[in-house]
Amino acid sequence: MEKKKHEQPAKLKIKKGDLVKVIAGDSKGSEGKILEVILDKGRAIVEGANMVSKHTKPNAASPNGGIVKQEAAIHISNLMLVDPKSGKPTRVGRKRNEAGKLVRIAKISGEEIK
Repeated sequence: MEKKKHEQPAKLKIKKGDLVKVIAGDSKGSEGKILEVILDKGRAIVEGANMVSKHTKPNAASPNGGIVKQEAAIHISNLMLVDPKSGKPTRVGRKRNEAGKLVRIAKISGEEIK
């Protein structure tokens, strides 16, 4: 199934800097901050989760080369935002605040997500 050119990627409920919990896959149960969100693929890179071994050739930055552990992207459907109040994984809703701005809220506590 090919994507149409005028189609925009889906609106994501998570963004860079959010604390998330991995709910599926090899890294299930691990928590970490989002380092990067890849919009067109619907994936995110989470700190300390989905670690892979990358084989590097010797170069100016690393003269010896070798095997480097680094984070790989995880699909956002396998991530859940952590509630800032209770510390439990929660779904994300959107609501207008007093100033009339649309903000993200945690469904469990109703707390605004910064």
